[in-house]
Amino acid sequence: MSKPHQLERDALGRLVLIDSNGLRHVGIHPVRAFPITAPGAGIGIMNQEGKELYWYPDIAAIPEAELGLIEEELAAREFMPVIEKITRVSTYATPSIWDIETDRGPTRIRLKGEEDIRRIAGNTLLIADSNGMQFLIKDATELDKVSKKLLDRFR
Repeated sequence: MSKPHQLERDALGRLVLIDSNGLRHVGIHPVRAFPITAPGAGIGIMNQEGKELYWYPDIAAIPEAELGLIEEELAAREFMPVIEKITRVSTYATPSIWDIETDRGPTRIRLKGEEDIRRIAGNTLLIADSNGMQFLIKDATELDKVSKKLLDRFR
């Protein structure tokens, strides 16, 4: 039985899928099915037009060499800081400026409207700032008392 496909990087560092027919798909990118709620549940390999070329139903089933390439590519694409603390908000009306502490350090974001705070699943929230940057609160109930109080003003 022949291997259904192969992943590699080309000389320019782009990810390439070589399918079972030997056709090279250059510049492909992996996409998680559920990046926040179930990051290991499934990964699709998409071409530049957004068409799925290959589907991995479970991240645990991906061969180690391919998984390394996929994780490198995902790390470059999936930049989503996790909010650990909300230290200050400029006003309880929107737009407002929030001073926050994330897993990547302190920063300041601008919240355009309350609709930019979305519940993903359970107590997981996704906050989009005015620049379109996404910030994650993994579990709002785990935030400190001050952060919860500030956040509750906007939900």
